[in-house]
Amino acid sequence: MIRVGIIGGAGYTAGELIRLLINHPDVEIVFVNSSSNAGNLITDVHEGLYGETDMRFTGELPLDSIDCLFFCTAHGDTKKFMESHTVPDHVKIIDLSMDYRIESEDHDFVYGLPELNRRRICTAKHIANPGCFATCIQLGILPLAKHLMLNGDLHVNAITGSTGAGVKPSATSHFSWRNDNISIYKPFTHQHLAEIKQSLKQLQNSFNSEINFIPVRGNFSRGIFATTYLDCKVDLDEIKRIYQSYYEDHSFTFVIDKNPDLKQVVNTNKCLIYLQKYEDKLLIVSMIDNLLKGASGQAVHNMNLLFGLEEKVGLHLKPSAF
Repeated sequence: MIRVGIIGGAGYTAGELIRLLINHPDVEIVFVNSSSNAGNLITDVHEGLYGETDMRFTGELPLDSIDCLFFCTAHGDTKKFMESHTVPDHVKIIDLSMDYRIESEDHDFVYGLPELNRRRICTAKHIANPGCFATCIQLGILPLAKHLMLNGDLHVNAITGSTGAGVKPSATSHFSWRNDNISIYKPFTHQHLAEIKQSLKQLQNSFNSEINFIPVRGNFSRGIFATTYLDCKVDLDEIKRIYQSYYEDHSFTFVIDKNPDLKQVVNTNKCLIYLQKYEDKLLIVSMIDNLLKGASGQAVHNMNLLFGLEEKVGLHLKPSAF
């Protein structure tokens, strides 16, 4: 059994991670740390877990008793923790924050997008879990980068559910504002652009085009629906062949022929990709569940790879189609 600990246990991603790990056949959760909820039942916060666990949050950090440590902390807090604590050498780390996603000589975290870095993940010690928008957008365009086909600007519009804003309510996540509403935020400047560009340059070093990204707040709870278009003269059948070849040995990303809808991926660890040509423009539709493939499901996928398990273990989930 893989003995795991979780730091930052009260948010949406932590709740999803606990749900997955409780039902993972090769995992035992040793502790869920939350300083603000220490002593309280986990089900007091994550009420969907009634009947699944009687564990309580703890303020303690028994790091010597675990094999893998997950950080579900706010951006910036993982780095502070790593600088102020000594994590035992045998403990592998999966960080769901953005603190270590940009690879550097200053740290050894591997960018944990399995469809890009699976071999490196399998031999790594520390993993930086990708961002949700970044995951969805990258999976839509990585095959083009591998074939050096990104030679012009990319135009991306992606709409995300309210859970992407975190569990703490804000002016733009409160129900009365979000319901029956839609708005853009951080146009052209979203923080996930840096990791997207890093991945594209990993496959296509010559990539220096603009990514014109317009993020949109949706009036639904979970999921990301992204549309990307770019100039491309290559025939659609050839593009589909390129995508099918790229993803044929990956377990969670699928290229489909029917124009999809978001509910096909909600509550799953899947990414669905749909391709269409309009004269010399290529339209790419990609979609994921932001809390699973975009966060906790991908973290469990990375854990499976780190510990030599079959990568789909614990991730056979039913979509919320209706």
